[in-house]
Amino acid sequence: MRRIAIILGVAGTAAVLTGCPKPYPNCESDKACAEHNEVCVQGQCQECATDANCKAGFSCQGNKCLPKVAQKTAAGLDAPCQSDGDCQSGKCLKNKCAASDACASNEDCPGGQECQGGSCREKATAKCDFEPVHFGFNEYSLSSDSRGRLEQIADCIKKQGLRVTLEGHADERGTEEYNLQLSNKRAAAVKKYLVDLGVQGGKLDTVGYGENRPVQQGSNEEAWAANRRVEFSKK
Repeated sequence: MRRIAIILGVAGTAAVLTGCPKPYPNCESDKACAEHNEVCVQGQCQECATDANCKAGFSCQGNKCLPKVAQKTAAGLDAPCQSDGDCQSGKCLKNKCAASDACASNEDCPGGQECQGGSCREKATAKCDFEPVHFGFNEYSLSSDSRGRLEQIADCIKKQGLRVTLEGHADERGTEEYNLQLSNKRAAAVKKYLVDLGVQGGKLDTVGYGENRPVQQGSNEEAWAANRRVEFSKK
């Protein structure tokens, strides 16, 4: 009996010296948490200590593996980021969360916008020029210069949703009846070209005034050239 008591005493002493394993979730090493697929963090078994303990698409937040999209709640403006999905709102610009209209260059802005003062803004459009289109003597065909002008005018009409009357004119040479027909043909030629450029035909009216409304008085080439025209009357 004495021998048995001695053995038990030795075993008890060894148990005291080595110590019993601490119950879960207490731990001293990752090995103690392995059964639960966890790691030891400051004496406690936790789901993760770093992002490396989480599977792809997840990150360690508060010792929990959470989808990266959940980081949005903590990623306000100026927070570090890798993509737009890392930000609560706006977008990721140069690895920092920024407002949705923020930019560093024109490349950061969607089509039709440009970077102005750090923000994406609508591109400034050239002022619409509705000066008259002119024609050669006895002509109602459009010159290359006139076609270029009409392309700009067509853009203005479409963007502003305008309704326009095309007013044809002729110089004083020729009969009044002939000049009336010629002025109508000039207005019709301009309308056709604008419609070909995408302007709705219903937005364009035409009228011919012949030689009856000269813009410049005189019987010389300068006056005649000024009077051979189509004017644009906006409604």
